Amino acid sequence: MSNPQRILWAFLAFAASAPALAALDLPKTRAGMEACLKAALAQREGEVVKLEFKDERGVPTYEFEILGKDGKSWELECDANEGKITEEEQEVDNAEAALFKAKAKITLEQAKAIALKAHPGEVVEVEYEIEADGSASYEFDIQTDQGEIKLEVDAATGKIVEDNEKELYQIGKE
Repeated sequence: MSNPQRILWAFLAFAASAPALAALDLPKTRAGMEACLKAALAQREGEVVKLEFKDERGVPTYEFEILGKDGKSWELECDANEGKITEEEQEVDNAEAALFKAKAKITLEQAKAIALKAHPGEVVEVEYEIEADGSASYEFDIQTDQGEIKLEVDAATGKIVEDNEKELYQIGKE
């Protein structure tokens, strides 16, 4: 069985055994998860270790974290209506990673303050990302009164570059 098939079967088994997932009011998609999974693995071969489904400014979006054959961690976003990859980022372990450190001008604490000013709540996860254009960003998952919000802060400028993405569900390791 191929990796995409294993991931699909794991997802289906999870969905069938998780009544809470069925209770979610998930947006309809035209392309679906399987088409997006194929597109992601066609662009970046490796093992899918996490799947997120989110509402990104009104667009249903799948995000796949792939541990690439090159040993690097990649995040690919796919428009769930079109079945096309819309964003690719390399995830690094921390702010001290050479690629990240070379671009960062603001600290994690400064970026966190910017994020929490935009969306008061509790930061539950931080990721360090290298964008396709080579820039670095902090990605925050913030638990707010309205649910979990994702946003990215540019590590050089402190500008919020992606905001108000609502995570609908996540499967896989953190």
